[in-house]
Amino acid sequence: MIAFVRGQVAQVTLASAVLEVGGVGLELMCTPGTLATLRTGQTATLPTSMVVREDSMTLFGFVDEDEKQIFELCQTASGVGPKVAQAITAVLSPDDLRRAIAGDDVRTLTKVPGIGQKGAQRIILELKDRIGAPVGSRPAAASAASGWRDQVHQGLVGLGWPTREAEKAVDAVADQAGPVPDVPALLRSALQTLSKA
Repeated sequence: MIAFVRGQVAQVTLASAVLEVGGVGLELMCTPGTLATLRTGQTATLPTSMVVREDSMTLFGFVDEDEKQIFELCQTASGVGPKVAQAITAVLSPDDLRRAIAGDDVRTLTKVPGIGQKGAQRIILELKDRIGAPVGSRPAAASAASGWRDQVHQGLVGLGWPTREAEKAVDAVADQAGPVPDVPALLRSALQTLSKA
């Protein structure tokens, strides 16, 4: 299987990125948080997971190895396919997921689109002994609090929005940031603001 992809970012869309590797454009399905880190024309290295089905081969890209491992682990739970696993990594950081499972926090898991009460309970039951403790691999909250505006702005510009419109969208979602900003959620809100305009 393909463990990672390194290449020049050729295109960034709402759900995927195309990396040029040896003259071939590989499309990687990514979460908004991962897409926000990519810039067209720059070189990027993304850990990947390939999902092979009877009628398709899909390559998923991740911001780091931890997120990739969580994506693959989630798929071992009953009823969780790649789309739901990607939704989990989009909504919850790996440590947030570990804390939710360790604390039997069904409510946090049901924030993920496609996971209901029973599905959340099943994920907790099946992954509790295998997911491990939070590892603290993400940047500290202080740096996230100060840098979220730039990350969301760059994510919007990377998706093709003009700088001025991106700035307005960032201002429009600033009140949702809170003390520990959730950059992927803020990016989604900013995109919704732009799509309504």
